[in-house]
Amino acid sequence: MPLPTDEKLLALSEDLIAQLQAIFGAYPGFRPAHAKGVMLTGTFTPAAGAAGVTKAPHVLRESTPVTVRFSDSTGLPLVPDNDPNANPRGMAVRFHLAERSHTDIVSHSTDGFPTRTGGEFLEFLRALASSDLTNIPASPFGAFLGSHPAALAFVQTPKPAPTSFGRESYFGVTAMEFTNAEGAVHFGRYRIVPEAGNEHLDDAATAAKSASYLMDEIAERVAAGPVAFKLMVQLEGVGDVVDDATIHWPESRAVVELGRIELTAMVPENAEAERHIIFDPIPRVEGIAPSDDPLLELRAAIYLISGRRRREAK
Repeated sequence: MPLPTDEKLLALSEDLIAQLQAIFGAYPGFRPAHAKGVMLTGTFTPAAGAAGVTKAPHVLRESTPVTVRFSDSTGLPLVPDNDPNANPRGMAVRFHLAERSHTDIVSHSTDGFPTRTGGEFLEFLRALASSDLTNIPASPFGAFLGSHPAALAFVQTPKPAPTSFGRESYFGVTAMEFTNAEGAVHFGRYRIVPEAGNEHLDDAATAAKSASYLMDEIAERVAAGPVAFKLMVQLEGVGDVVDDATIHWPESRAVVELGRIELTAMVPENAEAERHIIFDPIPRVEGIAPSDDPLLELRAAIYLISGRRRREAK
């Protein structure tokens, strides 16, 4: 995938990468955010009615191989899994369509995002970096949250630790445009729901866990049997905003099933596989297109810039 040519977008991408590294440190070979992760392989099988939503190739085929990366938040490669800052968790899915052909989903365990634009997110990070977090109300971060209600709502959203990566739900940050074979168009947001159900820990139980409990548990879980998720899409309703990641749609909106993700094995040589793979938040596939959400092109540029550097790191 090529880098965007918009110089302002590229400059903002570089500023955001630099600010994340200023907060967490620079770790060559690792992502500036969601640095700690683990990868698994499996299969996607479409649901019976999925073709009514999109004509994307992985929905029209009997099955498609997938690679999934689960991750902790922060840019710290060794962040403890039981650290509160390791939330929200991430789940990125790659659908392998053909040799050197794929489409991806990038999702987080908290539904939404603190800001609508990348510029606001840079302000968010700079305020965070310059603040005494033991006294947030009197800090620049407190001032930012006071003037940005969506960021305040995101920060205040409960983010309990899951008992397993396989017992957490994940949400697409931005809306996508889905088109089926008849040309019907709907905007929707991904939801990835564990078949085993959601299960979370309270603070005391989280603190008692080991620093690698999630990474260890998912390996044990998949060794004992498949780890399965339902891939869902929440469809927009009349009047819903489709280009703002901070705005939630009503829970009354229709949610349809696209298919089932079944994970069956760990990826061998995980560190090298993580260093090499570059997920793309823009689908770039027939039947699924990006919305006009301003975060999409920016996130794609950040992922590509940081991914190329990660591959070059020794």
